Amino acid sequence: MKTKVDLSVSIGGMRLKNPVMVASGTFGYGEEYAPYLDLNMLGAIITKGISLNPATGNPPPRICETPAGMLNAIGLQNCGLEAFITEKLPFLANLSTSIIVNFWGRSEGEYQEAARRLSDLQGIAGLEMNISCPNVKEGGITFGCRPLDTSRIVSSVRKVTGLPLMVKLSPNVEDIRTIARSAEEAGADAVSLINTIYGMAIDAETRRPKLRNVTGGLSGPAIKPIALRMVFEAARTVKIPVVGVGGITSAMDALEFIIAGAQAVEVGTANLIDPDVSLKIIAGIEQYLAEHGMSTIDQLVGTIEVD
Repeated sequence: MKTKVDLSVSIGGMRLKNPVMVASGTFGYGEEYAPYLDLNMLGAIITKGISLNPATGNPPPRICETPAGMLNAIGLQNCGLEAFITEKLPFLANLSTSIIVNFWGRSEGEYQEAARRLSDLQGIAGLEMNISCPNVKEGGITFGCRPLDTSRIVSSVRKVTGLPLMVKLSPNVEDIRTIARSAEEAGADAVSLINTIYGMAIDAETRRPKLRNVTGGLSGPAIKPIALRMVFEAARTVKIPVVGVGGITSAMDALEFIIAGAQAVEVGTANLIDPDVSLKIIAGIEQYLAEHGMSTIDQLVGTIEVD
């Protein structure tokens, strides 16, 4: 008889029904995917990054495929906080799955104001603070590359919100461990990593970049080994939960991140290929645990054996 499995996990004060979330920027505001899967079966929906004011993002072309991945330079286009509250949140609030709002700003003040206003709303389980987008000139990654900057911006946001605060980290840093530690010491309840990696593509016929922005963020299976290594390092450095992101397309991918030390995962680019891939990953994790005699995710987290 197979072991009965409880897939629920606790991430920085948020109790999720399972460890599989959909990553910000790859799932719209959630409602766009409603025709393709039961959203209530997800561990959490992480919304497209929200800013105080609407953002148009970068000019096209701003997305292109690469071997085993994708480059994007969307530039955090979004409807803005007011439209999110009135047009997007009512749908999300009726779901039984946890809603995590990803947010960003161009300044410390914008981060604080967005977090403060989001904290007053019903239906939001937690916040994911984006300090790692490589495709905007102001804010974003400028706060996530140096430990002191990370500490300052996370600390300032921690003062204005009582919601669970997860900080999304950039791989484009010298040492992910120092950044993760800075976020933890500044009050983060969890860290998610990694965001996309700087990259570019050139059209040899036109001799021009394939992206109008010239560079973009690389995502998809190509970055999984890098993401896995950074999750392993971060999980051995901080005591707060680590959420693994980067190149996850199957249950086995997700399981690798969990074994490396992640307590949950986010599925990103794979959503654009197979809209219900997250449900397949959830089922695969449950099957693996049952077959290996484990009743909870915690029994697998960080069980990697190294010499």
